[in-house]
Parts: sequence; structure tokens; C-alpha cells
Amino acid sequence: MDFSARSADGFVVILDDGETINARRLVLAVGVTHFEHVPESLAHLPSQFLTHSAAHNEVEPFRGRSVVVIGGGASALDLAGLLHEAGAEVKLVCRQPALKFHSKANNKGRTLSQRIRHPKSGLGPGWRSRFYANAPWLFHYLPEAVRLLVVHRALGPAGGASIRDKVEGKVTTLLGYSATGGEIQSGRVLLHLRSDDGSTREIMADHVVAATGYKVDIERLTFLSPAIRSNLKTVEGTPLLSSAFESSIHGLHFVGLAAANSFGPVMRFAFGARFAAETVARALKKSAARSSTPVTVRAAATSSK
Repeated sequence: MDFSARSADGFVVILDDGETINARRLVLAVGVTHFEHVPESLAHLPSQFLTHSAAHNEVEPFRGRSVVVIGGGASALDLAGLLHEAGAEVKLVCRQPALKFHSKANNKGRTLSQRIRHPKSGLGPGWRSRFYANAPWLFHYLPEAVRLLVVHRALGPAGGASIRDKVEGKVTTLLGYSATGGEIQSGRVLLHLRSDDGSTREIMADHVVAATGYKVDIERLTFLSPAIRSNLKTVEGTPLLSSAFESSIHGLHFVGLAAANSFGPVMRFAFGARFAAETVARALKKSAARSSTPVTVRAAATSSK
């Protein structure tokens, strides 16, 4: 998709090949695309020395090279483990004091007490996870400050159970450190780190991978016209959404990560797709019924711009 703008009765979508689509409603399901987050302290480094984890689907090119992976979530831990296996010299820098991994599935069955205290859900065990997974519609009605706090803190960075043995005892880890800056020296990256206690250290590497997650910022959706972006009501860069995932611009819906501040942590995971799809589908059906106009669904390719 190349560009989307308002029209008299909806939106005009112009595709890369020049095709134009007129639509009364537009649903943006771009996932994490466009929202790769790189710490501001490192964003100035050239792309040949610094990349985001989203750019890597293979690790073989790093064989024999020194790589620093920054982060403590699934992407960081997966990459660190796979890079080590591929023959890279890996250091993992994580601001958390300890790495976290999900537990292996318990196939032996759970006691009644365990099932009551830690019920299963699509986001893992526990009553909070069950609430986030099963009641995003109710989460939407919590006070905004509470919603934002939960989305920031709930279901934090953690690696999968299967990657644990590939990381612990094999990958050099620097825990409790944050990257405060970096510079290029003699064709390598010199990273400046600061620990939780205020002490500092420096490390050198051939390449740095920022596995630092994703941060929604509507201004990064440059395929939307400036008029659309400037008129959207937002909080922390994310669109304010109705109970039908509709933004402040009539007919414009957001689902996926962009909807997390409105519907909770479940929107960060594939598990939340069903709720979003069913909710938006009901809204489209109601809209079509009111206007007596059949709904035609067109899918446009995700923009790479």
C-alpha cells in the first residue's frame, strides 16, 4: 500500500501498482510493521553496524563475527542462542537483573488447587492473564491511566522454554546494563554501558542487534496522509479507539499492536486476533445494515514504506 487519504464518503487507497480503491471504511492491521524500536542512544549508528532484530531471519552471515544483542525478550534470547550456535561470538546486554524464561508445558495434569489458583488462558496461567485474554472488551472500560500502566508492565520480556538451554551457560550475558551510547572505531562498534548501580563499562563488537521490541507511533505510518495523522486523537502515540476498534476518524479502525492501549496486552499476541476480527466484523455488518450497502472486503498489501 502506498498512500491512504480521506475522500468525501470515506477513503482513497492508492496501491504500489497505481490501482486506486475507494472505501467507506479502512481497517489497519499492520501488526508490528513500521514500529521497530531502537534506543535513542544508539539510533545514530549506521545501518551496517546496527540493525533491529526484525531485520534478521537467518544468522549464518554472522559466523565468526562478534555480535552484541541488546534486549531480554524472546527475540533477543532466540537470536543470541542461534547466533552462538552459528559460530558467532555473542554478548547479550539486558537491563533486567535476571533473564526470564517461560516454563515448559506440564503434561502430567494439574491438581484442582493449581487449576483454581492459576487457571490456564491463551496468554499463560494466572487470573490476570485469563482476564487479559478473555475480556479485552472489559479491559477497554478501565480508566485510561490503569490501561496504560497494565500494558507497560504486564507480560514482560521472557524467552521460550526451548531456548533456555541454548543461552544459559553458553552466551556471555551482561545483566542489569543499559546502552547509553555508541560510536564507530576502526570499523567496529564501541558500546557504552551503564549498570543499575551507576557503574560504566565499554565493549567492542562487529555488529549490534537491537532486540528492543516495538513502539507504536502513528507518525511512522507515513502511508497515511498527513491530514489523517494530524487529526487522529492519540495517547502515547497510539490511536484512541472505540469499543469497535474505531479511531476518532469515522470509518478508520486499528487492530493488533496499535490497539493494545485500548484493549490490553492480548493485542500484542496472535491470540487477540480472533476478538479483534469478530468485533470489527460486527461493526462493519451493522454499518452495512444501516446503509443497506453490501460489504465488499478488499485486502491491500502491507506497506513497506
